[in-house]
Amino acid sequence: MKEVFTEMDPKDIECEYLNGVYAEIANLLGVEAALTMHTAFRGQQLNFPVNFFTSDFIREQVIREYDGGNVKQLATKYGYSEKWVRNIINGEKREKR
Repeated sequence: MKEVFTEMDPKDIECEYLNGVYAEIANLLGVEAALTMHTAFRGQQLNFPVNFFTSDFIREQVIREYDGGNVKQLATKYGYSEKWVRNIINGEKREKR
């Protein structure tokens, strides 16, 4: 594997010097973040899930925020279908019985 020279002062590194996704990361988050990502994940293939939060966390939020008539708002807020939100609420009601 090729040696990587990362002893450069990040202030001396311009985004356009960086390869592919590292340039994108540097443009979004800064060169230091790109260096950190390179050090931690160099050579690996990363996959970022579409959903930021786990389904369990979203379930808890939906149950906590449900007020009897805000299914559509919750579905929009969390990026799930109204049917999914209703299923969560109905499942919670069944468990309480």
